[in-house]
Amino acid sequence: MTNFKDYFSGHAAEYAKFRPRYPDELFEYLTSISPRHELAWDCATGNGQAAVELARHFNSVIATDASAQQIESAESNDQVSYRVAPAEASGLDSASVDLILVAQALHWFDIDRFFTEAKRVLKDDGVLAISSYKVLEITPEIDVIIWKFYRETTGPFWPLERDLVETDYKNIQLPFPELTHRQFEMRTQWNLIQLLGYLRTWSATQRFIAARGFDPVDSLLKELGTVWKNPEEVREIKWPLHLRVAVRQSR
Repeated sequence: MTNFKDYFSGHAAEYAKFRPRYPDELFEYLTSISPRHELAWDCATGNGQAAVELARHFNSVIATDASAQQIESAESNDQVSYRVAPAEASGLDSASVDLILVAQALHWFDIDRFFTEAKRVLKDDGVLAISSYKVLEITPEIDVIIWKFYRETTGPFWPLERDLVETDYKNIQLPFPELTHRQFEMRTQWNLIQLLGYLRTWSATQRFIAARGFDPVDSLLKELGTVWKNPEEVREIKWPLHLRVAVRQSR
């Protein structure tokens, strides 16, 4: 049994619609450092954004999530097998996986137990990759408003685990020897309504709504509207993406 802290099942459909995609460069890099490309495990897959990209580079992908609702909303792909399972007890065979990817999710795990599971399922020389991203960037005048919403409005409602993301997991000791940290960038083109949809997927926003009984994004719409002007106007959104990678040594 695991203590699964479920902050996303209640809005799994919105999560699937409004979460940003990962860059091709990330998966090309992971492919280049993985000695084999038979099986990848996308751990805490959410709605499968990373899993379907891994499927372009690996023969097959097993994508797990502890939330059945997230799995139900996942993007279909013939090479991806979706399963409801916690990170700490995947159900995968021992020494069967070439690459494990944990994208924006390690902070929700029982980390010691997950690392034990990673040691069990990875093949010799298999790769463990942990990615994380923080607050988005658009323009300085918009960023100030978003940052205030992040820090002040929803700040008290972020789970404590979020602090690990703020530091790019730098205080977590990975279970295998590490390669050099890598930086990437996620980019998308959204209008204002799409941006607000994304902000509603934040765990802190959902906890705010549950505690206060109203949606704080509604007020943010008015504030951002003074800068964005036309809500249908599309702007580029960026997220700095940090990657840590460790390689399992031969047994």
